[in-house]
Amino acid sequence: MAVSTPGTSPDPSPWWSPSVHADRRPFLLARGRMMAAIRARLAAEGFIEVETPALQISPGNEAHLHAFATDLIGPDGARRTLYLRTSPEFAAKKLLAAGEEKIFEFARVFRNRERGMAHHPEFTLLEWYRAGAPYTRLMEDCAGLLACAAEAGGVSSFAWRGHTCDPFAAPERLTLEEAFARHAGMALATVLPAPGERPDPRPFAEMAAGHGIRTAPDDTWADIFSRVLVEKIEPRLGMGRPTVLCDYPVSEAALARPKPEDARFAERFELYACGLELANAFGELTDADEQRRRFEEEMDEKERLYGERYPIDADFLAALAVMPPASGCALGFDRLAALASGARRIEDVLWAPVG
Repeated sequence: MAVSTPGTSPDPSPWWSPSVHADRRPFLLARGRMMAAIRARLAAEGFIEVETPALQISPGNEAHLHAFATDLIGPDGARRTLYLRTSPEFAAKKLLAAGEEKIFEFARVFRNRERGMAHHPEFTLLEWYRAGAPYTRLMEDCAGLLACAAEAGGVSSFAWRGHTCDPFAAPERLTLEEAFARHAGMALATVLPAPGERPDPRPFAEMAAGHGIRTAPDDTWADIFSRVLVEKIEPRLGMGRPTVLCDYPVSEAALARPKPEDARFAERFELYACGLELANAFGELTDADEQRRRFEEEMDEKERLYGERYPIDADFLAALAVMPPASGCALGFDRLAALASGARRIEDVLWAPVG
């Protein structure tokens, strides 16, 4: 029983309270059915399930991702810093370099500074890779996985915060240019930097401010892009049917290769349902020198904003140089499980949430 002091509200019952667990148990059982169904689907397509380590030299090199650090102590007492991974991506790509062609993992990953209805500091990513496949093939994978999860969860429609989405409907494909025009009334191409140019935020800030977006003098081009996306576009995606938001500016796709027909844009897409981002996919960049340059640029920005930077995994860059052309996708499995079970928040589909 929860205990309270005079004049305060009682603390909520813990997740292990029998009554709370009984309420959550149908969602948890549905989660298990979905995981089994997805495993079977991927195995039937020739995928191999892999396991990669949670401890990494680098947790990832994106400016706004925050990791948990720890010390690895050797038998001689020597210490070195390792990080809990924010994604299994680096290790998975090393397996592609080793010769694997179709792999997937239900990976426990860790991100600091993230907690809410759709966020948790420890969560599960379903990440899969196809060597030799275009990134558009992953769009088909995503559509199939939504339907697979819905069938296993026993639902005919996804619902989240008052919005609905048909998981069996063919996803809408919407480019970033189209999304900016339709939902924000902005012509993205007019403020897009040319390939290799440093983005100038001033024209973008002026355009955004004219459409009601708050800007600040020290905003970068990426800051403004993210604000427009979050405020104007994302809340309108995946309504009625899923949305594949594709062809991101190359500056907003640190691990994706440029589109051959227009190097201003990258082979990146995100999947949305009910306004909720579910997946992020790339046609994978395999230029090790370019990848190092992008990582260093991201870490410079991280240091400017947060006063820290993460190391770059030189072993990953060495593997990238011999990795075959490939495409990969990371899907937030807990979010999908919540949508496909009728849960109200991500913690309803976690067997034991972080305290």
